[in-house]
Amino acid sequence: MTDVIVAGGGLAGLVAARHLAEDGLDVTAFEADSSVGGRVHTHKDDGFTYDRGFQVVFDSYPAVKRELDVDALDLRRFAPGATLARPGERSVIADPLRDPRTVTQTLFNREIPFGDKLRVLKLRQELAGRDEGDIFDPTRPDRTIEAALADRGFSQAFGERFVAPFYGGITLDRTLSMDARIFEYTFARLIEGSAAVPADGMAAIPKQLARRARDAGARIETGVTVESIDADAGETGETGDSVRVTVDGETITAAGAVVATDPGTAGELTGVETPTEYRGCATVYASLPSETQLDTGKRLLLNVADDRPNQVAPMSAVAPEYAPDGQQFLAATFLGVPAADDETLFEETRDTLSQWYPERSFAALEHRRTERVPFAQIDQPPGFQSGLPDPDDPDGPVVLAGDYTRWSSIQSALQSGRIAAETLLDGPGLP
Repeated sequence: MTDVIVAGGGLAGLVAARHLAEDGLDVTAFEADSSVGGRVHTHKDDGFTYDRGFQVVFDSYPAVKRELDVDALDLRRFAPGATLARPGERSVIADPLRDPRTVTQTLFNREIPFGDKLRVLKLRQELAGRDEGDIFDPTRPDRTIEAALADRGFSQAFGERFVAPFYGGITLDRTLSMDARIFEYTFARLIEGSAAVPADGMAAIPKQLARRARDAGARIETGVTVESIDADAGETGETGDSVRVTVDGETITAAGAVVATDPGTAGELTGVETPTEYRGCATVYASLPSETQLDTGKRLLLNVADDRPNQVAPMSAVAPEYAPDGQQFLAATFLGVPAADDETLFEETRDTLSQWYPERSFAALEHRRTERVPFAQIDQPPGFQSGLPDPDDPDGPVVLAGDYTRWSSIQSALQSGRIAAETLLDGPGLP
């Protein structure tokens, strides 16, 4: 009998498989897709690197440091801050404490009132060093990002012109109606580190996790679907002493199982109520000859005026490996699940860039690819965590793993994999 079956080869499943295997268990992970990674995926074509939508990893996340060999990822880091863009006008807002060269630009940025710049320094002091458990403490009052800013005295202009587009890229919502804990925790981590992408694309993360899991002794099979998990039909006939897992029509008996699929599939496999409200996005990838340089450097371009698109990321400026020589590579992200077709989204991107840079021509801008991600993360309004499932909610020796059990992030995906493994190991029945 196999010790543990892991359903799903995303970040959470791979971490769980590794920790269980390191504990000496016989572990097999099944992934329905042809490659591991789940929502973290990379496609390469004609010298360009396309992640599955614009994604970054925060190098200061504790779970990233713990579960990954960060140096081996060869990270390419975005510069702190952003370029705020509106028709005919661009300005830099940055962190002068981390990049002293931006002091003058930030100090005289007219988009952000001077008082808010002082409040940001105070917010840095308030949040620096605070950990996840402290910030996500359920006894703290629930409030929106907008309310958290107002309580700290920030102006409406600061919220609308910087926080809305910047955190629109993080929470996929510009209304500032998401849980303030997400704003506070990610802000705290950005004080300590950077947003980054691996030189070889975001898929380098699950590839490394898969290698580490296999090195620990776990087997990982792709292109294989887990169809059902029955915790009430163990081989001894006693409820809950083992599970029967149906994989592509074949039944496998195991001492335990980790369900590390998307929330909907996890609900179907376990009968546990999982989140059903999601946030999506679409990312338009486009190329431009290198001679038409944008002046944003390695900073995001944030759309101050509207969300069409919400932001444009200068991917090849940050990671030259993302594009062939002579080309710069841009990723423009639209929030939600746009009804417009790919060409329309591309033309909107071209029009917006032309408005931001009226002195330059974007006639040579070329549409390369559009990635649509209907389920990018769960909806996270104030107090959302109280409705999330616990890892041990399923019956029998079955546990859940996935960021939807915590909050939507790479930090949570990695952390949930470790928690799932520990929960299963602490339960009865495993060798």
